[in-house]
Amino acid sequence: MAKGRTVVGILGGSGVYDIDGLNSSQWKSIKSPFGEPSDELLYGDLDGQEIVFLPRHGRGHKIPPSHVNYRANIDCLKRAGVTELISVSAVGSLREELAPGAFVIVDQFIDRTIAREKSFFGPGCVAHVSMAKPVCNVLGDCLQIAARNAAIEYVRGGTYLAMEGPQFSSFAESQLYRSWNCDVVGMTNMPEAKLAREAELCYASVGMVTDYDCWRIGHDAVTVEQVVKVLLQNASLARTLVKAVTPLINAEPSLSTCSCKTALDGSLITAAEARDSAVLLDLDAVAGRVLKK
Repeated sequence: MAKGRTVVGILGGSGVYDIDGLNSSQWKSIKSPFGEPSDELLYGDLDGQEIVFLPRHGRGHKIPPSHVNYRANIDCLKRAGVTELISVSAVGSLREELAPGAFVIVDQFIDRTIAREKSFFGPGCVAHVSMAKPVCNVLGDCLQIAARNAAIEYVRGGTYLAMEGPQFSSFAESQLYRSWNCDVVGMTNMPEAKLAREAELCYASVGMVTDYDCWRIGHDAVTVEQVVKVLLQNASLARTLVKAVTPLINAEPSLSTCSCKTALDGSLITAAEARDSAVLLDLDAVAGRVLKK
């Protein structure tokens, strides 16, 4: 990847399985040492900005949240040259003011998933990255401006509770999440955000509200039919947001020096002479910058 080149990655959630309007678009397969990604990657450009799109659940929504290979997805996007990554995903609202159809530019997470590989690192090469500020603030600024310019209803800032799924919340769980001051609940942004940080990608998340979860008195229990109806509306707005934000990302000079891109500095704790060479081969894309030092 050429120094200073910006490549915008888009991870599409439920209802967002492609990006229309791309020039010279082509689906391509990329191999990862971490297994199979959710689908091929869609390459193209949008008004001159390089785009790489990956449907998180695969085209046709074939993969449930717990079976998404989050490591392979992030690794493949890194190998494709992605420098900035925008995640869009369906979420349930835990706040009265966040009505179905609203977009939330998330800035914090609580991870309640239990059945997923959550790090590229492990035995043979151990690393600990900071997740105090889990999203890129600069990328969030770009999304906020784009949403405002596109007249999309949005809220800047919110805590995303990541649950394992695939079942929706119980009433007691929904009430618990609200007591923790969470704003939205979803099933896919963890460990995705953690892995993006380990891969030194600028990452931002947009939660697209489909329902009120099940906490709201008088609100029927969440059903797939209900969610899909709003999903279709949100998917169109998500594509509008992507088109509005890409020129802003391309024009933002501070992204090239963002601290997200040096997240691994000081994070590797395994001594160089003790690192497993086989493990290092798998890390060539996500951690090549620091491993080559």
